[in-house]
Amino acid sequence: MPAEKPKPEIRLDQLTGLRTILSPGRADRPFDFGGIPTEENSDAAEKCPFCEGREDRTPPEVWADRPGDGGADTPGWRVRAVPNLYPALAQTEEGGDAEPDEGVTPAGDPLRAASRGREPDLFKATVATGFHEVVINSPRHITHLAQLDDSELFAAVAGWRSRMSAHAESSAYVQLIVNEGKEAGASLEHSHAQLYALGFVPAQVARERERFVSYNQHTMGGDLLAEIASEEVRRRDRLVAIDDDALLICPWASRSPFELRIVPRQPAPSFESDGEVGVGMLRTALRALEARFDQVPQLNAWTITAPRGAEEFHWHIDIAPRIGIRAGFEMSTGVELNVFPPERAAAELREALGS
Repeated sequence: MPAEKPKPEIRLDQLTGLRTILSPGRADRPFDFGGIPTEENSDAAEKCPFCEGREDRTPPEVWADRPGDGGADTPGWRVRAVPNLYPALAQTEEGGDAEPDEGVTPAGDPLRAASRGREPDLFKATVATGFHEVVINSPRHITHLAQLDDSELFAAVAGWRSRMSAHAESSAYVQLIVNEGKEAGASLEHSHAQLYALGFVPAQVARERERFVSYNQHTMGGDLLAEIASEEVRRRDRLVAIDDDALLICPWASRSPFELRIVPRQPAPSFESDGEVGVGMLRTALRALEARFDQVPQLNAWTITAPRGAEEFHWHIDIAPRIGIRAGFEMSTGVELNVFPPERAAAELREALGS
């Protein structure tokens, strides 16, 4: 008698309140879980503007970790930040000054205006101001964070934190992302991060902020993510690894196969202000993915840090391998459909790590 197929589940993400549908039976479809990145392109390496010695091919740098104290836009750097040549935000002298932020509803919502007795302007637009930078992770032409040695990875993440701190006070929210591989949206293969200093708090981050505050109030001082982390360690179903300062889990309501989350063990609101915490676990996450898939898949990674002025928050890093495709259901409903349960993904990653 054939085994009964597991029933689909709806899970609620504890941090955002957003729903994910887990449909493990669909994992039996013909499907390639490889999702492996394109190989390094030698022609691209020869023309790459991010490599050391080609500093004149980028906009003038705004910051660099340059141990030898050389001049700006010269070789000798470890990590380097430059304005994005094709910015998504219009830079102003004031930077990303915040709009009034009212929960998850964007400021300037015409329906909110109508509810206050004013005529709605359904086609209102404002200039998207702020800063959009590129943080080049290494002077060497590498295509993935996993190719950095330990000292290089620590230097790269320190660079991320430095640039986020530089914009934190003048921006409503600072978002740092890493896109690795063509399918993940990288236009240049040389490993780099992108930083967006925004004048507003994105709705999903605002939801998370509000849930942290609500949980803190209802539990008389509890930290939502710290308590999730404690329970994940106790249950161990979705725990991949743990070290002295962070743990690595496949989130309860994972939105995609093998999604990972790095959580600091000591609650801290801001990623940019938490020293070197999490860098070792980032290395472990990359090693686990490489061991499971024989090489690191194309992926997206991003930091979630406290919006300006938020007192109750707990930063984390999310990593989403580009395995599978968001299709019509996900795009039409905003509900993610994941065919690979986090418990199974965590077990396979633990096995890959030999733990």
